[in-house]
Amino acid sequence: MIKIKNIESLRKLNQLKQDYFKQATTALDGMWHFGFAPMANHYGFYFNDDLVGFCCINEDGYMLHFYLQEEYQINSQGLFTLIAKQNSSIIRKVKGAFVSTAEPHYLSLCLDSSSSFNVHALMYQHVIKTTNQDMQPLELQLATKNQLVEFVQFAMTNIAAPEQWLNGYYANLITRNELFGYWKNQQLVAAGECRLFDRYQTEYADIGVIVSQFHRGKGIAKKVLSALVRHADKQELTAICSTESCNIAARKAISSTGFLTNNRIVQFEFTHS
Repeated sequence: MIKIKNIESLRKLNQLKQDYFKQATTALDGMWHFGFAPMANHYGFYFNDDLVGFCCINEDGYMLHFYLQEEYQINSQGLFTLIAKQNSSIIRKVKGAFVSTAEPHYLSLCLDSSSSFNVHALMYQHVIKTTNQDMQPLELQLATKNQLVEFVQFAMTNIAAPEQWLNGYYANLITRNELFGYWKNQQLVAAGECRLFDRYQTEYADIGVIVSQFHRGKGIAKKVLSALVRHADKQELTAICSTESCNIAARKAISSTGFLTNNRIVQFEFTHS
């Protein structure tokens, strides 16, 4: 019988996380899996005293990961249903889940337990080498520690991200030389990220762009994306990114920069009765 226990240290899950990423059909979204998931509550699945799987639930009650080793997957349906219907004495509040279409086993379990779902975001991978001669090269500058406050305020203003989270997130990117800026008339106009993976998906670079709300519609996002792709290419890495399905402008910019989308991040609402 599988038992559920709280996981206090994520280090216990290193091997299981590695297996989790291996079973995906393509690269998983970096922000979801390395930005949001580590902040969620993690639970281990134990057979006798052996840790054989895990899941994590964010503070809003949405599952972000679910995994059982292959030899124990015969227990997946019952275990997942127990959690999804909020019948676990260890995991209580579970409203639904976020899962990508690149995670077929987890996706199938969500479909079985859901009352409704919608496409939350589109996942992209750079596959087309573009050579747009009309596009003027855009020179991005690496962010410095002294510019942390400027980047935090920029993101708070333009995407309404929380200040406390941004401080830690951007400080880490700056330390890793993965945060870039584009300034015009000494004003930060765009922020770009080129995040590398340390343990999983090491052949990819996850990129992201924020453009000032006062400079949108001018092709800046496309130019920043192109510069970040070039940065990834120099390191022989494949660029990936994602955007919310409702962000039509971002989708156009991403597609016009040589990215294709074959996968989605889906939001499920569970049936609890």
